[in-house]
Amino acid sequence: MYWGCSGSLHQSVMTLSNTGPFNEFLPFPVVPAETSLLNKLIRTSLVESSHAVEILQRDPSSPLYSIRTFEELPLKKELLQGIYMMGFNRPSKIQETALPMMLAYPPQNLIAQSQSGTGKTAAFVLAMLSRVNATEKYPQCLCLAPTYELALQIGCVIEAIGRFCADIKVTYAVRGNRVPQGTVLKEQIIIGTPGTMLDWCFKQKVVDLKKITLFVLDEADIMIDTQGLSSQSIRIQRALPKSCQMLLFSATFKSTVREFAEKIISNPIMIKLREDELTLSNIRQYYFVCRSREEKYEALCNIYGSITIGQAMIFCQTRRSADWLAVAMTQDGHQVAILTAELTVAHRANVIQRFRSGKEKVLIATNVCARGIDVQQVTIVVNFSLPTNQQGEPDFETYLHRIGRTGRFGKSGIAFSMVESRDVVLVEMIEEHFQTKIKQLDPGDMDEIEKLEN
Repeated sequence: MYWGCSGSLHQSVMTLSNTGPFNEFLPFPVVPAETSLLNKLIRTSLVESSHAVEILQRDPSSPLYSIRTFEELPLKKELLQGIYMMGFNRPSKIQETALPMMLAYPPQNLIAQSQSGTGKTAAFVLAMLSRVNATEKYPQCLCLAPTYELALQIGCVIEAIGRFCADIKVTYAVRGNRVPQGTVLKEQIIIGTPGTMLDWCFKQKVVDLKKITLFVLDEADIMIDTQGLSSQSIRIQRALPKSCQMLLFSATFKSTVREFAEKIISNPIMIKLREDELTLSNIRQYYFVCRSREEKYEALCNIYGSITIGQAMIFCQTRRSADWLAVAMTQDGHQVAILTAELTVAHRANVIQRFRSGKEKVLIATNVCARGIDVQQVTIVVNFSLPTNQQGEPDFETYLHRIGRTGRFGKSGIAFSMVESRDVVLVEMIEEHFQTKIKQLDPGDMDEIEKLEN
């Protein structure tokens, strides 16, 4: 029953992709669960936030304090060893505040909002491994995630941090892991998706919910946006004892998330770590008016002929135009990688890692990777087409996430947009929305483009 990260079940993490019919002329929708998994696979370090953790709501009787080292926490030495082996030398911002609350006695309920990559998974994994009584061989902690693949990722973190806790075992309530009725589960931690967990608890009756002491609900915003998952989660939660500690995590704190969280968790402490905002202040923005994709390509060649480019990201609106551009650039001798939504998440992660390590100098992408990809060597971003919504208006958020790739890490960057004459109005709308200036350049004037390096 115990399937580890190295076992056959884990291989399936690598198969998540957009399946079903698609139209190569249309932009793919961005799937939040895929984005979350991709970020977990490609992240090499924690996201450092310049903001402090905000405490939005708290139990007045509970003393709040934060920690600077893991040694200040009531953690077994085996867990400290696991944490250090994972490469965590000190707690992240969210861990500094959340861990003392999660490990407090009596247990406290917590709702935490924090972007992906801030160390929240390691925080609630430490809480689960700390709360488990390893001498008791029955389920004591439940953790729900929105997808099979995200559940397995959490399992990998448990196995890594808990590698020295030989008596603590994990099992997965996910599709494909069938348990016959009457099975006696001896694993103390169960990670799973709401649908399968519901079956295990109420149909197979292999989990005694009255014995659960800690319940974790991860990626609550994705749960709410996925039909059925929130109601299934609520059914499980309502069957838990009043004494069970509840921890809920979400990357966003929309009103729907708050309502859901307050419905599911009583008297919680609520904490929030604001995301560092992308800014356009250190990015020079230009646009070219072109009559066709061939003219756009000519303008792109002129950029390459005029200025020194470390690495470039080029965004297309459809898979078909991304494929066309990749072929054209490869024929002209560029090292090109292509990132589109029909690739599996593991394949996408591999493409991004190769680009990061400099094996390819150009990454051509559809909207699927406008977020979360930080590559320090990217000096220019090109919108081969401006991002638009279904109404044909500019998609301001996607524009910001696309060109924000080049202005990261305190560096200045350059962004070029290629537009047809009928789309100049979109440029004007973007200027007005961001209160910024986007200067028009002549695509054929290489002298003018050369001056941009100064």
